Amino acid sequence: MQLVIDWDGTVTVRDTLLMVVERFGDPTLEPVFDAALEQGRMTHRQVMEAEFAEVSATLDEAIAYVVAHAEIRPGFAEFAARFDPLVLSSSFHETIEPVLAREKVSARVKANRVDVRPDGWGIRWESDSECATCGEPCKRASLPDGDVVYVGDGYSDRCAALAADRVFARAGLARYLEEQGVAFEPFETFFDVAAALT
Repeated sequence: MQLVIDWDGTVTVRDTLLMVVERFGDPTLEPVFDAALEQGRMTHRQVMEAEFAEVSATLDEAIAYVVAHAEIRPGFAEFAARFDPLVLSSSFHETIEPVLAREKVSARVKANRVDVRPDGWGIRWESDSECATCGEPCKRASLPDGDVVYVGDGYSDRCAALAADRVFARAGLARYLEEQGVAFEPFETFFDVAAALT
């Protein structure tokens, strides 16, 4: 059994990508892009690229802000030490790893990387191949072989969650799976997930 967990909104209480966009980008675009994503007019990748094209902070500024403000969901450190999960994220190594270091948590991470430019951030994507299931590059291709337990909360988790053997979901992912008639187990903390796995 492989444990795979999302980062933003799952490990973190608030989405750190949105924190960076709201602080250093143009937060007025967020509802426009969210609507375009839900209506199928933009892909998740297109939304992220458009949002981060407006971010002009240095990487040091963004990291300092995220490390100072990111809140970790209760029970994560204990969960990571006990289950050795893979953190599979649409976020960036550059903003995830400093928060893990702050928390003194060692975890395997598979995520995108950021290309910081003065005229807006670019994204170096972990996966460039289109998914045969959802039609866009997604996390499904990065799932490990074998039985997978997936823990997530949002849009970027949908396709991977559908491929998992067992799913713990909250927020938007829980609503989506419910609409699709797909079984999942709700959670709010990693203490919840750990208790259900033992």
